[in-house]
Amino acid sequence: MSNQEINHGRRRFLTLATSAAGAVAAVGVAVPFLASWKPSERAKAAGAPVEVDLSKVESGALLTVAWQGKPVWILHRTEQQLQDLSANDGNLSDPESSVTSQQPDYCQNATRSIKPEWLVAVGICTHLGCSPTYRPDLAPADLGADWKGGFFCPCHGSKFDLAGRVFKGMPAPTNLVIPPYRFDSESMITVGLDS
Repeated sequence: MSNQEINHGRRRFLTLATSAAGAVAAVGVAVPFLASWKPSERAKAAGAPVEVDLSKVESGALLTVAWQGKPVWILHRTEQQLQDLSANDGNLSDPESSVTSQQPDYCQNATRSIKPEWLVAVGICTHLGCSPTYRPDLAPADLGADWKGGFFCPCHGSKFDLAGRVFKGMPAPTNLVIPPYRFDSESMITVGLDS
């Protein structure tokens, strides 16, 4: 009789041990499998949406993030910069942003943005693909007395205002591209998804 009790005890132990080992193996397989569903860093760079926290971007500051392998600028425009935008209209090639492929419909306005204080633009010149520099200074000697701040492409001299609109007579044929984006909250945006 004691042999049967020992055998039942062994059987119970082996059953529990096998079940525990199977559960550990199942978790070991499930974790990498579920992790494979998340987009890789390469996929994110190739086009996955990018979430950006705007809470620490001060007024007048420019933040750069990568989306689809391109630099995307997020500019927190000051009240003065917003007021100065209309002063450039007569000097711009496309002040009304009529080339509809350059921005989503919800950004075809005077500020080329969802919220006037935030510009979100692809930081690549529409001429030959150089990256312009942010020049917020007013009337610098190298850009002229009427310069109200904007972006200057050092490769061939194209100038864009603080809404990414190109000035007349520049090598760049069109305004900077505005990517699709949306506000998820007051301080969070997602670049790559429409609102």
